[in-house]
Amino acid sequence: MVTDRDCRFCAIVGGDEHSHVVYEDEHSLAFLDHRPLFPGHSLLVPRDHFETLAELPPELLEPYFGAAQLLSRAIPRAMEKPGSFVAMNNVVSQSVPHLHCHVVPRRRKDGLRGFFWPRRKYDGEEHIAEVAQTLRSTIAELRGDGA
Repeated sequence: MVTDRDCRFCAIVGGDEHSHVVYEDEHSLAFLDHRPLFPGHSLLVPRDHFETLAELPPELLEPYFGAAQLLSRAIPRAMEKPGSFVAMNNVVSQSVPHLHCHVVPRRRKDGLRGFFWPRRKYDGEEHIAEVAQTLRSTIAELRGDGA
């Protein structure tokens, strides 16, 4: 596994930093954003350290974006929203230099306009754990694995 010892997301992937994991497979891991736009806002990262999409090897494109597609279905369903916003930054506005895809549950008139979005905090650790469990259950249901 390719890691960067100074990378916060590598620390999460390695289990050295706490996170609320909502999805994982052999190539990627998704966890709740600690400063979400809305509850359920998750970040999908490749397990190996790549800073930008341009660095992601071709053989990881399908598994990575397959996981993003699954999350784009599961997160709105779990959070009872009609849609999602899926995005990634490359270098500019990339707060952690490790490739990550944001998957955010959305509804009409939810207050997001353009790219100036107010971040919100969870109501506490219990709320975070509840949202993470709801997402894990919905992802397992959509994957058909019941895990």
